[in-house]
Amino acid sequence: MRLAFVGQQAYFGYISLEQPASGIEPRFFELRPDDPGTELRAALDAYDPDAVIAFRPELVPHGLFDGLRGITLGWLTEPLPRGEDPHPDLQTRLEYLRAIDATNFDRVIAFEPKIVPAAETVVPIWRTVPLPCTDRLFADVRESHGRPTFLFTGRSTPHRDAFLNPIKHYFDVVHLAHGVTDDKLREFMAEADAGINLHNEPYPTFENRVSVCCAAGLLVVTEPLSPTHGFEPGIDYLEVHNFQDLLVALFEVRRNVRAFRRVRVRGRAKAERLRASRVYPALVRDAMLDLRAFGSLRAARPSSARRAGR
Repeated sequence: MRLAFVGQQAYFGYISLEQPASGIEPRFFELRPDDPGTELRAALDAYDPDAVIAFRPELVPHGLFDGLRGITLGWLTEPLPRGEDPHPDLQTRLEYLRAIDATNFDRVIAFEPKIVPAAETVVPIWRTVPLPCTDRLFADVRESHGRPTFLFTGRSTPHRDAFLNPIKHYFDVVHLAHGVTDDKLREFMAEADAGINLHNEPYPTFENRVSVCCAAGLLVVTEPLSPTHGFEPGIDYLEVHNFQDLLVALFEVRRNVRAFRRVRVRGRAKAERLRASRVYPALVRDAMLDLRAFGSLRAARPSSARRAGR
């Protein structure tokens, strides 16, 4: 079975399936924002996938998947408003979502359940599944020696900088700001003892860097997660609520990093549920069975092949 991933590889390659697993042959196809998708569609037609998974489906040009033989799944990866008075950043993301062509997709998946009410004002959501982690980044919890190194991956924002800039004066913090997700990320993780997770803006969500750092065997220090996707604060990761909490936690880790080995082991075990080679075969199988039973919204749109009389 051929599975095609569509999106920006710099951001989503490390959550895709990179090697064959359970009879699935994966391949990643690049689609950048504002790309008309002409070359992508030609490449997909040549590959003739049995299934397509598109990350950030709101960026897929209208009608791009029209007439594809395989099933098509869109995966929402961005936080959205929750309840009243949402953060302006979340309102902007919801406006981006309104650009989605729902008829490109047989089913749409959300990365967490709390965005579903907002998402369903635009497009029906079939299932919520946390973003997986590629098998390549999984590693055993290694022994820590000497002064611990802390790792943060993600772009700078005022909220994040308010935490990161001061602690860089006290601790060894490596900040990878520009989508380092290839083998270089694995190299940095192999040298780090703990991963720091900070929200993009001061609103709650679940960043997949938490599960990625846990998969790599790192201790995770994070702002409160919502939802937690089964990861438990104080057991699988350390939770901090403000800069003072973060400062105290990092001093404790530096004072005796080995004392947190059990937390690292527990977090590493929890991350197994999000291993790409486990998630994607089951997800594609379930989607195919669901479509066989209930049909597809995409089927309601005339395909380019039918319009051409083929």
